[in-house]
Amino acid sequence: MSTTPDSAVHAYLTAHRETFLADLADWLRIPSVSADPGHTPDVRRSAEWLAAKLTATGFPTAEIWETDGHPAVYAHWPSDDPDAPTVLVYGHHDVQPATRDDGWHTDPFAPHTADGKLYARGAADDKGQVFFHTLGVRAHLAATGRTTPAVHLKLLIEGEEESGSPHFPDLIARHADRLACDAVIVSDTGMWSKDTPTVCTGMRGLTDCQIDLHGPDQDIHSGSFGGAVP
Repeated sequence: MSTTPDSAVHAYLTAHRETFLADLADWLRIPSVSADPGHTPDVRRSAEWLAAKLTATGFPTAEIWETDGHPAVYAHWPSDDPDAPTVLVYGHHDVQPATRDDGWHTDPFAPHTADGKLYARGAADDKGQVFFHTLGVRAHLAATGRTTPAVHLKLLIEGEEESGSPHFPDLIARHADRLACDAVIVSDTGMWSKDTPTVCTGMRGLTDCQIDLHGPDQDIHSGSFGGAVP
């Protein structure tokens, strides 16, 4: 049977599956909860872990970008084709709080495998997605024999998404030139199923507003007037 790039990619990932899952589990053990000041050192440790892993993967540039809050990670791997497009992958390495009291059957920061699934805080939001993008690069190079990606590849992985990204606009403004790209892939969405490739083309945004209602000038019981009075 002939070998296609896709089959070669799958063969590479399958051959290294256990090693890759062990690497991911190491990252998932870091409780990088950005909303909890007590975990500030852990968020930094998460950024350092990712930067080191990107360097080990082959990215010639992998940096920790400081903010007034938690650090982000930036990486860049140029293609050997100067005319190739530039693709930026966005994601985040911080996670939501999690404890056994929330209903977890196991420690959320002690990765656990059951029925072929890996359970841990961040496995699906968003460390898993970010990590698998790095594996995709490695598999792409292994399958094609290339020494650089087919596109100019950039990664920007922030550390405050789960706490509202308070310093992200400033981070982007300060590094606008280095973040210039032709396309952005948001590595923080879902799939319909494990066998159905999914391309998410948009997400709901967030807005704040104040609504002022003017009603009666005296107390009116909702049981009698609930359908007529706002």
